Amino acid sequence: MMKALNRINPVRNSSRSTQRLSIGGALNPALRGGTPYGAEPGIILKSNPAAEQRGITSNGVNAKGLTLLELLIALVIFGFAIAGIYRLFVVQSRAYTVQDQVVEVQQSIRSAMEILLRDLRMAGYDSDSISSKVTVVNPILTGDGSKVNPITVEYEYDDTTRYTVSYWVEGAPLILKRQLTKTKDDGSSTTETQDLLENVDAFNLSYGVDTNDDGGVENWVPAGGVGMLKVVAVRVVLTGKPDQTKPDVKNWVSPRTLNSTVSLRNQSFRR
Repeated sequence: MMKALNRINPVRNSSRSTQRLSIGGALNPALRGGTPYGAEPGIILKSNPAAEQRGITSNGVNAKGLTLLELLIALVIFGFAIAGIYRLFVVQSRAYTVQDQVVEVQQSIRSAMEILLRDLRMAGYDSDSISSKVTVVNPILTGDGSKVNPITVEYEYDDTTRYTVSYWVEGAPLILKRQLTKTKDDGSSTTETQDLLENVDAFNLSYGVDTNDDGGVENWVPAGGVGMLKVVAVRVVLTGKPDQTKPDVKNWVSPRTLNSTVSLRNQSFRR
């Protein structure tokens, strides 16, 4: 009976087997790894020789991997990307260093100037208290042959102490020096010297003098032109440079300058 049925519908039986095969003779992806379900043993599945020759598997993956040319192109692109990132890092790092040095130079100059102006404002202060045992003899001195651009001021700190403060520049690169001498009423004294500002580019002083004893400035003269004239104001020009040991900072950061004029109030009231 079964043989008779097979003879009656041979096409139907053969279509079951051919449905398990993909177009072109390749194995249906759902049936990889063994004999197709429903196929008769002994059936040989056809492959695609052209795809195998190109290194393409049945699922479309290149089994041979990258070629040498593709690898070289990828390395070149990756190298350009790394070089660009490194260049950006260097530029940003240099900009940060420059800005940091600019801020440091400006703050250092401003700090030194504030200390200098504070001492200048106190020049000639002499308390009129009966308990004061201090006498100020030289409120301001503008010359000292042993120093560069020196200025010295004296003032009373308290009833028993007189301060004598000197400023000048020395060294290479120039350093602004501050020397403080504390003199007690018994004649004893102590002296301390400090570096107020390093990498000084310029330290210039000019003096406003009162020629008619009215307490105002009639003329501005350099230190050598003061002589016996009464000084009632001082103009200070202080220029500082960045750290000269760093090439990038030295080339990219220009010197910074502060100008200040201070009135010597205690001198204006002296007769």
